[in-house]
Amino acid sequence: QVQLVESGGGLVQAGGSLRLSCAASGRTSRLYNMGWHRQAPGKEREFVAQISWNGGIIDYVDHVKGRFTISRDNAKNTVYLQMNSLKPEDTAVYYCIADNVLVRVPTTTAYWGQGTQVTVSS
Repeated sequence: QVQLVESGGGLVQAGGSLRLSCAASGRTSRLYNMGWHRQAPGKEREFVAQISWNGGIIDYVDHVKGRFTISRDNAKNTVYLQMNSLKPEDTAVYYCIADNVLVRVPTTTAYWGQGTQVTVSS
């Protein structure tokens, strides 16, 4: 069992930056692949970024490449999402996800956090 707690969301102007954190608890949480999905109002949840358990695989959705950076600190059981050059279309609830497989396409066994709101004003 893995518990995920996100933090770092908030309100920022377009062009600004935020860093999201996801703290994982559980005996083997450092061995899980982790990532971020987001859901904007009236839209389906979409993949944003993922990182494998050892950091060897990193992947982003095309429209955040060059602006967002995912990283992890296994000593702290925490994954981060550094978001720069934010745009109003980045406004969404951001969810942390962890699984034994890569998380670009969630499985029914994936663990999810409760979500953190990111709002980008124009």
